[in-house]
Parts: sequence; structure tokens; C-alpha cells
Amino acid sequence: MNAILLGEWTKMRSVRSTMWTLLATAVLMIAGGVAFSMIMTASWDNLAPQMATAFDPTSISLFGAGFAALAAAALGVLVISGEYRTGMIRTTFLAVPRRLHVLAAKAAVLTVTVLTVTAGASLVSFLAGQALLAPTGSQASLGDPGVLRAVLGTGLYLTASGLFGLAVGALIRHAAGAIVAVIALIFVLPPMASALPGGWGRYVTVNAGQQIMATRTAEGALGPWTGFGVYCAWIAVTMIVAAVLMNRRDA
Repeated sequence: MNAILLGEWTKMRSVRSTMWTLLATAVLMIAGGVAFSMIMTASWDNLAPQMATAFDPTSISLFGAGFAALAAAALGVLVISGEYRTGMIRTTFLAVPRRLHVLAAKAAVLTVTVLTVTAGASLVSFLAGQALLAPTGSQASLGDPGVLRAVLGTGLYLTASGLFGLAVGALIRHAAGAIVAVIALIFVLPPMASALPGGWGRYVTVNAGQQIMATRTAEGALGPWTGFGVYCAWIAVTMIVAAVLMNRRDA
């Protein structure tokens, strides 16, 4: 298994598109938080009183996670769809006949890589954002309730989004189609589901997963770890279906 992991790591870092997408994930995370923090600081004096009262400096500085999630998911798609596009997947399966080992190795390498990068990017985004929000007098610190969990949870959320992309990519096997599907699952379906009666929308993909980044739980929303668990369940089901089809279909 160590040889398979090493092979997947070598493939990932040697493909230019995957490394650029990984970099884009970090840049979007940091740039989004910095930009939104600057905007909020500049408009602080004009905020309505109710908005100032509800102001959450942690979520402001982690604003880039929404954009970074798409980049992380696209990275997950590229990790596997690129091999199908070039036909390299046949060589991979010849070298490793147990296809589930290949999928597991890709998931492991992707998890470690994305978590390392995004956890660091989330911390940088938070610290930079709080420094920019200092003139408002409403900045947060890592010692405040829920803040450290939210910052580290952002890295977990982005890593989970990368695994979601990997699962969808393994399922569809075509980069463009898989990325469109991921966009729908992350950006289109959740807002639509929020309009469903009975609160069912809170269980839909990122509506649940993003709760781990929140320091304040809205009324009726899932708890941070419960929501993240629901998001992981979506990913697990998709990954299981992809694994079954990977074993049955021709490369």
C-alpha cells in the first residue's frame, strides 16, 4: 500500500493542473477573507445597528471558504478524471489490479495534501482578517468560544469538499461533467433546498457541512459536528457508489 500511496503522491504533484488548483484553493481562501474583512472595516461606520450587533468577525475572515470549496472540489475531480481522459487509468489498474486500493490511495493523498494546505490557509485568513478588523473593535481571538473549532473546521470542510469532488469524478469519469455536477451540488442545490418545508434543506450537502465553520448556531440549524457529519455521510455514500461502479465498469 505504501508504494501505491507514493505513486499517487508522485502523480498528483507532477501534474501541473492539480498543483495550480491546490494553490488556487489556498489563494481563494485567503484573498476572500482579506477582501471581505477590508470591505467590512471600510463600511463599519455605516452599518445598521442590528447588523453591527449580529456581526461575526470569525465568519467574515473565513468568507473565502465558499470559493475555496469549489476549487478543492475541482481538485478532487482532476485527481481522478485526468487519468481517465489520458487513458493512464488503464496502466494504473494493470499495476494495481485491486481498484479500490487505487481509490483509497487517491483519497488518502488528497486528504493529507488538502488538509495541510487549507488548515494553514484558514489560519492565515483568520489572523489577517482579524488584524484588518481591529479598527472596528470587534475582532475575535482563537481563545474565544468556538473560534478555534471554526478555523480548523474550515480546513476539514474544504478537505471534505475535495473528497466530494473525488467521489463525483470517480462516478462520472469526465472532468467537465463532474465539475458541473459538483457546482450543482455545492452552489445550486443547497439554496434551492433551503426553501423546502420542514427544515429538510439543512441536511443538504454544504448547508450541513458549513455549520462546522460557524461560531454561532442559527435557530433550527444543525450543530457544528452534526452538520459536518451529515456532509461526510453525503460524501461517503457518493464514494461507495463510485467504488462499486469502478469495480464493475471497464477502465
